[in-house]
Amino acid sequence: MTTTTTFIDTNKLPRVKTPQGDFTEILNDQLVGAKNVLGVLRWLSSGEQFTAAASDKHQLLYFMEGKGRIRLEGKDYEVSRGAGVYLGPSETATIQAAEGASAKLFHLTVPQIPK
Repeated sequence: MTTTTTFIDTNKLPRVKTPQGDFTEILNDQLVGAKNVLGVLRWLSSGEQFTAAASDKHQLLYFMEGKGRIRLEGKDYEVSRGAGVYLGPSETATIQAAEGASAKLFHLTVPQIPK
């Protein structure tokens, strides 16, 4: 099996604007042939929030820059750069950028492996 290293210039990828902040896919089938994983950069402006909805997938959310709050199981946690949360299938979290601040997140989604 031959592997190829792929450089991904995330500054050149298009950002999609949504009511839950901006995002761009940085790891997927089209860019690098990743068929079972999706990597996304997300940007939240002051007060904006993103909800990682419950699904049948595993999710990792990691604060790359900024500060904000993560809501897990009805409880809020103040977070900043370096904080992260793992969500198993059917778990959800809401992330909100702090007032007067912004946040940049890395969001990784991986399917469950059948037993």
